[in-house]
Amino acid sequence: MARLKSGITGLCAAIFVSAGLIGAAAAQDCPRGALDKAYCDANGDLVADAPTDPAKLVNPSTIIFSYTPVEDPAVYSKVWDGFIKHMEKVTGKKVAFFPVQSNAAQLEAMRSGRLHVAGVNTGGNPIAVNCAGFVPFAIMAGKNGQFGYEMEIIVPADSPIKTPADLKGKKLAFTSPTSNSGFKAPSAILKADFDLEAKRDFEPVFSGKHDNSVLGVANKDYDAASIANEVMFRMVERKVVDPAKIRSIYKSETFPTTGYGYVYNLDPALVAKIKEAFFSFNWEGSALKAEFKEQDKFAPITYQKDWAVIRKIDAATGVQYTCK
Repeated sequence: MARLKSGITGLCAAIFVSAGLIGAAAAQDCPRGALDKAYCDANGDLVADAPTDPAKLVNPSTIIFSYTPVEDPAVYSKVWDGFIKHMEKVTGKKVAFFPVQSNAAQLEAMRSGRLHVAGVNTGGNPIAVNCAGFVPFAIMAGKNGQFGYEMEIIVPADSPIKTPADLKGKKLAFTSPTSNSGFKAPSAILKADFDLEAKRDFEPVFSGKHDNSVLGVANKDYDAASIANEVMFRMVERKVVDPAKIRSIYKSETFPTTGYGYVYNLDPALVAKIKEAFFSFNWEGSALKAEFKEQDKFAPITYQKDWAVIRKIDAATGVQYTCK
């Protein structure tokens, strides 16, 4: 994985999330690092430990699964249908697809006990881990095990903007404050490499989703947008957007993609079955393969190792995982 660009300096940002904590660990003193006080991390792997009290473990009759927010959740409900049937077979439980409209809605559902397994976007993983007890363990990868995507800053094809330096005085679309490629990484890079800050040098707006940002640039609603290029590529494949209407003016290093995981308080026996479902899924001929063409399997990851570059970006930009 590429190293974080040197010279990234502070951009203060604080993430505040409102929702009641569920399945909270006892308020006893325990190692927890950056985790919310509801959780413990005795083994130091940076994710919440499962409750030691069996009464606090959750073993739902129906597993609720969600994919990271997209422009048309109904499309992805069909894409995930085969995988969901596979998970039902492996776990012996009913699995329901829960279409979420925003990163905040997904996080709130997880914190309130209404979501058990999820694919969480790159930048949202740290806040989900620290504030909702999310435990990522898998990622989509190619046959060689490689994974990742780049943040790109795009503009309308006929725009006079040639480089990020030309964004001064323009309207730049971000997605949401928790997004890595849709906010945190571009904010850090624009500040460090181009001395550009939101509000001071350009007008920031939030579109809510990468899909919205891509379409907004294609339709000239925004002067520019920072997006995850994997989302843009899939939109082009589905003919949702005409690539001739878009031009890229910046491409970043490679970042990890959506992380798949479960809520910390799921019964360990069920967790083992969920992991088995991910790693035994046959991609060949599946709707997932048709949608995510460059991917061939789910590969194991750890938050501690594979999200280190994202935590560095958060630290460099002053992001704090403040849970409320």
